[in-house]
Amino acid sequence: MDSPVEAPYQSFIKIDRKSDTAIYMQVAHQLINAIQRGSLPLGTKLPGTRALSSILEVHRNTIVAVYDELFAQGWVESLPNKGTFVIGKNEEKPLKIGNFNKNNLQLYPSSTGFSFKTTNILDNPFEHSDCQYMFNDGVPDIRLTQIDQHSRIYSSIMKRKGHYKMLGHYNHDGSEFFKKNLANYLNLSRGLAISKNNLLITRSTEMSIFIASEILLSEGDVVLVGDLSYFSVNMIFQKKGVKILSVPIDDEGLSVDGVREICKKQKIRMLYLTPHHHYPTTVTLSAQRRLELLNLANEFGFAILEDDYDYDFHYDKSPILPLASADTTGMVIYTGTFGKSLAPGFRTGFIVAPENLMTEMRKYLGIIDRQGDILMEQVLGEMIAEGEIHRYLKKSLKVYQERRDRFIELLNEHLGDYIDFRKPSGGLAVWIEWKVPLNLMQLSRKCSQDNLFLPKTLLYQNRELTAMRLGYGHLTFEEMENSVRILANNAKALIR
Repeated sequence: MDSPVEAPYQSFIKIDRKSDTAIYMQVAHQLINAIQRGSLPLGTKLPGTRALSSILEVHRNTIVAVYDELFAQGWVESLPNKGTFVIGKNEEKPLKIGNFNKNNLQLYPSSTGFSFKTTNILDNPFEHSDCQYMFNDGVPDIRLTQIDQHSRIYSSIMKRKGHYKMLGHYNHDGSEFFKKNLANYLNLSRGLAISKNNLLITRSTEMSIFIASEILLSEGDVVLVGDLSYFSVNMIFQKKGVKILSVPIDDEGLSVDGVREICKKQKIRMLYLTPHHHYPTTVTLSAQRRLELLNLANEFGFAILEDDYDYDFHYDKSPILPLASADTTGMVIYTGTFGKSLAPGFRTGFIVAPENLMTEMRKYLGIIDRQGDILMEQVLGEMIAEGEIHRYLKKSLKVYQERRDRFIELLNEHLGDYIDFRKPSGGLAVWIEWKVPLNLMQLSRKCSQDNLFLPKTLLYQNRELTAMRLGYGHLTFEEMENSVRILANNAKALIR
């Protein structure tokens, strides 16, 4: 075998003296990498500590530490009067170290050496852009969040000795303190009658719906959604292998007659809806239709998955209570987001359901989110208990209502002759329908050239419909004016 000194160690050991990782560990890791990839074949004799320290221009004690580390991890063995060798015997014809390609260690495989199932159903639909302005589907403005105050609560909880035990074990079932306060909050704000035993704390609405789908749906089941529905939820349903049927939407929300006609023809497993503000059109499901849907669920035996994604954002009047508040027979699974007006890191999802279903849901949560986020839940629980969440929401709602009113004025001023829309009673987005033929993807590209980003997830176009969902909550008045002006100028140019 080649002399160890002939191996091109300098080509596959690169030392970064500015790195926080100790030099001896850098060298050890790269030698292990060379052994794993066959660049240092099994049985190879390594240079003596003086020789390798000279090659790499490091102190001999560093190499002594390197060999100690390799020995501790079981990569090398020391034979008396012979030297240090890579453990193992290569049964095949030994590789010549001199043929080593110095680029090999810098590359990671670009593909697996085995086959696996792929899908395009879960492809990320979200886009990103460096444009100065953008519309989204209706998210709050993080600049309004009182990050310093939230951080102080978080820091205070971290310092309490009584919480050390809480941090010392996994707790996917969540903070009992938070669940108790959240149950009270939901009972007061949404007219529910639940206890903490009816709550499951999740990371997001999507996680909530995924867990519900795993338990309630089987391949081939029929799920009803509104004609135009939330794309992320549809992706979850499609991945589950269910059959999705759409139900018409009008000015009063989901068509009850449409649901009834489908139920008469085939077995329905679930109805998914966003009744407070239908996604994406923002229309509110009327109180009469809510009761009719509950009656249909009882009559035909299908579950209702109610997604109340923006219940907290209402301006002109008190919000209509969710279906779950009138459910007395256990047909509704209610999901939502708590703290949506806060920064993303301070938000959490939840599911409300009868206890027998909750027992099964906790099993799934224990698999996909075993440790939970007990500290953040303690923070949110204290914000509820101290009334902080009410004060913050009241203050932010005033800002968002002013932004909604100004956004409506700008749409009328710049695009009033070209679009139809209704002033939404709540939420953070406006649904607009174009009166004139217009290629929305072309409009998006034109706006991007003028520094305004229109994600494809906001664009809805087919033979009968040309529409957009435009979120305004994250925009100041100045940003709003510039965004609408760019949108209007490019739309009018295309229409001409």
